[in-house]
Amino acid sequence: MAARPAAKTVTSEPDFLQFNNLACEMAGGKVIFATDEWFAPAQNLLKREPAEFIASAFTDYGKWMDGWETRRKRLPGHDWCIIQLGVPGVIHGFDVDTSFFTGNYAPSVSIQAACLNTDEIPSLAPEGDRTGMAATEREFEAAAELHSETWEELVPVTELKPGYSDSCHNYFPVTFPHRVTHLRLNMYPDGGIARLRVYGIGQRDWSTEPTLDRVDLVALTNGGVCQGYSDAHFGHPRNMIGLGRAANMGDGWETARRLDRPKVLQTDEKGILRVPGSEWAVFRLGHPGVITSIEIDTNHFKGNFPDSCKIEACSLTPEEEQQYLSQRWATDEKEKWKILLSSQKLKPHHIHMFSGEAVELSEVVSHVRLVIAPDGGVSRLRLWGHPKAAGSSVTQKLTSKL
Repeated sequence: MAARPAAKTVTSEPDFLQFNNLACEMAGGKVIFATDEWFAPAQNLLKREPAEFIASAFTDYGKWMDGWETRRKRLPGHDWCIIQLGVPGVIHGFDVDTSFFTGNYAPSVSIQAACLNTDEIPSLAPEGDRTGMAATEREFEAAAELHSETWEELVPVTELKPGYSDSCHNYFPVTFPHRVTHLRLNMYPDGGIARLRVYGIGQRDWSTEPTLDRVDLVALTNGGVCQGYSDAHFGHPRNMIGLGRAANMGDGWETARRLDRPKVLQTDEKGILRVPGSEWAVFRLGHPGVITSIEIDTNHFKGNFPDSCKIEACSLTPEEEQQYLSQRWATDEKEKWKILLSSQKLKPHHIHMFSGEAVELSEVVSHVRLVIAPDGGVSRLRLWGHPKAAGSSVTQKLTSKL
């Protein structure tokens, strides 16, 4: 392969964190091979929750750690694992998180990638608790069939920082415009990593989708992505397009309480609160299409759900999208946005379904903006509709700079 310049870790939070975690176990990500899992199994890398540390927790094999930790290597070579993404797609960045691995973190890592067909993947997926285990000879032989050592290098060999709170996040931006299904994470030579988060945009083959079938156009698995928001104090809006129903409040979008709330609240004739402010989140659909029904789920939000919501939509060219992104969606071009769903009163811990005349727009759109008033939490947003004919220029533009 051609030599690549050394990757530089980013100290401040990079823009790619706004994308989806394509490797999260909640999205179906799994580790299908690991050379060694003595202290802690590699599947821990893909947990959605932040790593934790329990000082008194030990196993028969040593200190319990919430991550992947191999034994101190006393043989030639280095440790590595293969990860199957839950959602194949285009990767824009990694977070190699070493939380709580301070005297035992992996000194360096590299990351490689491939796009594999299902018939190319041997039976590898290990089952059960792998703590105290290492790959068997048969598993090594099966993994060798993938020739993962030749995969494209997305992150060259780079030193990591220890897992203290101010240094645990090792961010690596990536410029690789091709679909990825599998990753090889190399640690040199051994040690521990708490989490691997793979931020990107899901990519599916829309040419195989029957045009008459209804699909969730904004779903993570279909390539939907959050591109901007006003506030995400307690939970990021990208959670709303995740799989299934939310596991808890942390698995949704929740804003802080707005400080401009009136001291005494009043309602209009529809029972909707009269408030001066609102919060919003913008999404690009996985494919432009006509939305026919809308689901807004406030599951788990019982004392902190929004009073009301509305949805606006528009169709943007890649150039228009880039202009909005550069302005962080703060623009006066209101004529672009049209009402898809007018203001609706919401209920706590409830699935709200809107269809028929409630859906006010019947044209093809590429972007939506969910507006909640005055603040609060939404666990899931589903936009069911029909994708436009494949090949739209909007779907070909994968924006990596927000």
